[in-house]
Amino acid sequence: MHDSHRKAAEQHELAAKAHRTAAEHNEKGENETGNWHSKRALEYSDRAYQLAKEAHAKSGQIVTL
Repeated sequence: MHDSHRKAAEQHELAAKAHRTAAEHNEKGENETGNWHSKRALEYSDRAYQLAKEAHAKSGQIVTL
């Protein structure tokens, strides 16, 4: 269960980094590069959302060891 949450958190962090990088490039007028990083950020965000939903669903389940 903790692994699911960790993977979702990692994707959130990657998305945040890509968003920051996109913003830096756009501020410099490097729109093509900024757009590429924006697309990557969206991909990471979408993946993070899916993993977070899965982790949330699993966290309510009782698991026997």
